[in-house]
Amino acid sequence: QISTASDCRPELALDGLLTTFTHTNSETDPWWRVDLLKVYRVNRVTITNRPTYGSRINGAVIRIGNFLDIYSNTVCAVISTLEDGATDTFSCGGMEGRYMIVHIPGDQKILSLSEVAVYEY
Repeated sequence: QISTASDCRPELALDGLLTTFTHTNSETDPWWRVDLLKVYRVNRVTITNRPTYGSRINGAVIRIGNFLDIYSNTVCAVISTLEDGATDTFSCGGMEGRYMIVHIPGDQKILSLSEVAVYEY
């Protein structure tokens, strides 16, 4: 995660609890990344939005790849809208990568995620 606000650490997106969430500072192109520790063929990514201020995730981009640089990885999906507390699944069709990244392009953006799961093909 590019930054942490209000002690909402990046690992909270992987704790299995829908009541906790990550939170970045307001900045340009905020991102959250998980290292899968080896290259996988990714079938799908499931994201649960935070229970409040959920509109902050609108326009977020999910990427899969082998690079630490966000834009060097391939786009899996774009989250056009996701209601407060809602969960949605995004198909990645077997894209290969070690990293799964969620980022929001633009200035003065905040990225906040409740839960993220990555499923192998």
